[in-house]
Amino acid sequence: MSEPVHVSVIGIGCGSPDHLTLQAIRALGQLDAVLLTDKRSGEDPLVHVREQIVAEHAAQARSVVVHDPPRERRADHVGDQASYEQAVSVWHQARATAFAEVLATHVGRRVGFLVWGDPAFYDSTLRILEQVRSTGLGLTIDTIPGISAIQLLAARHGLVLNEIGTSITVTTGRRLADEVARGTDNILVMLNRTLDAASIEGDWQIWWGGNLGTEHESLLAGDLRENTPQIEVERDRLRTTAGWVMDLYLLRRTGPGHSP
Repeated sequence: MSEPVHVSVIGIGCGSPDHLTLQAIRALGQLDAVLLTDKRSGEDPLVHVREQIVAEHAAQARSVVVHDPPRERRADHVGDQASYEQAVSVWHQARATAFAEVLATHVGRRVGFLVWGDPAFYDSTLRILEQVRSTGLGLTIDTIPGISAIQLLAARHGLVLNEIGTSITVTTGRRLADEVARGTDNILVMLNRTLDAASIEGDWQIWWGGNLGTEHESLLAGDLRENTPQIEVERDRLRTTAGWVMDLYLLRRTGPGHSP
């Protein structure tokens, strides 16, 4: 039986080299290769960030760039939950096939996947590697946690994410309306394509952060409706100046019976 491929899934934080943990740096120094997914055919700025990390902390490793398979995002094709989940499933399978082709050439070696933020928060890498392993390719997988955008949002705004004796719900922009309708009071929202404040009933405070941990970082906080126009302006600015935008925000219900 051949040796397995040793895979390290490394959380690299949100863009700042200062957010690499000592454990992540040690893991980077042990890699033989790094697999980088390119979403824009050579023009993906997130690949460039990862390449800088490799150059500084994993110079001994060979970088292998893999074109990221396209994902269906058209609203009329993924409007309902079933269609959305099917589209993601197809994308994950295509990614697993692309990853498997590369990993099969690195038997007995250690290959790294550099995950933005932390591998446990809304990232597909671990799920896709399990699909690769199900094909029969021998893999050992270890996971290195990273500083997440959730932690940075709280730190930048000086927040405790939950109020005393209460919980916090972490969800996506796609699920936000359901959580509001359910009466959830404290909601951390990731993966949002737009912020439609008009559809959110009641009084809310927002703490928003865009491209946290990078030189283009932007923060806004205050009344939801008052701040929504400026947040949209900032999202457009980040998309133009940085070439990409990753943002998240905390929503907390205010008004009678709720904390200010």
